[in-house]
Amino acid sequence: MNRYLLVLFIVLILIAIIVFFKPKVQAQAQQEEPMATTTQRFTFQPLDNSLKAELNAQEAQVIINKGTERAFTGAYTDTTEEGTYYCKWCNSPLYSSESKFHSGCGWPSFDDEIPFAVERHTDADGSRTEIVCATCKAHLGHVFLGERFTEKDTRHCVNSISLVFRQEKPVAQAVFAGGCFWGVEHLFAQKKGVYSAVSGYTGGTTVNPTYQDVLTHTTGHLEAVMVYYNPLEISYEELTKYFLEIHDPTQTNGQGPDIGNQYLSAIFYRSKSEFDTSVRLIEILEGKGLKIATTLRAAAIFYPAEEYHQDYYENKGTQPYCHAYTKRF
Repeated sequence: MNRYLLVLFIVLILIAIIVFFKPKVQAQAQQEEPMATTTQRFTFQPLDNSLKAELNAQEAQVIINKGTERAFTGAYTDTTEEGTYYCKWCNSPLYSSESKFHSGCGWPSFDDEIPFAVERHTDADGSRTEIVCATCKAHLGHVFLGERFTEKDTRHCVNSISLVFRQEKPVAQAVFAGGCFWGVEHLFAQKKGVYSAVSGYTGGTTVNPTYQDVLTHTTGHLEAVMVYYNPLEISYEELTKYFLEIHDPTQTNGQGPDIGNQYLSAIFYRSKSEFDTSVRLIEILEGKGLKIATTLRAAAIFYPAEEYHQDYYENKGTQPYCHAYTKRF
């Protein structure tokens, strides 16, 4: 009998514990749900092949198959001109000539990269550190530390064949859709660090769509703006913050009085870094109580709009009717 009472007592205690703690567990789950929902609704997709250049066999051997050029045979080993070195595969700016130095190793050497342009990974041999383009994962070469060539004590040993050199300041690309492209283009064009902003169409299936094609709502394209900017003067994060402050990112069916699929809010990212930055900024705004409708989409082919859409407000001498700056960060 005593044993029966003891078992019964233990069972009652267990039931009480379950009843007592279950509401707390449910409450905790409810508190954590918004963060989980925010991050889970976005899925990263790597850069599409349609945005990459075609490679010949020699280029593919290095850029895709991680081969190595023979020392002292590359086109840029001894170049000293001022300019920018771009990824040959995706055209992303990687290195400024200001970071280039002569190491005598037989390959172009840089002691720094343009911010967020290059990723480091443990090499397949397990002993070296591979460097790749952060946007398209093109193999660049290897990075070495502790050699004391420069004050930064870093040497990016890069295959010339992975690069394209241009005698210009670095030009990076960012694409944003926030309603009628006239207003978005106008405001981005005034931003310090931005070279130019171009109105166009992206995200759909029709090749070379016209404005009339997009108006049918059958092409899948959004009105968007390609922003060309100097990543050494303004960061992608600053641009994205600005984008989320010059239109209403909470409107679900368009922007202002412009209603329809072509006017939806979206960020077209090119790299994992851009994707992560966009997710983080959206989380910040939602943490402030905003319900963000902006979607994140992998970059697609961008088609510039007709000439009469370019610099619309500048040519008309008027101001945007549904875009204005509102501080949110």
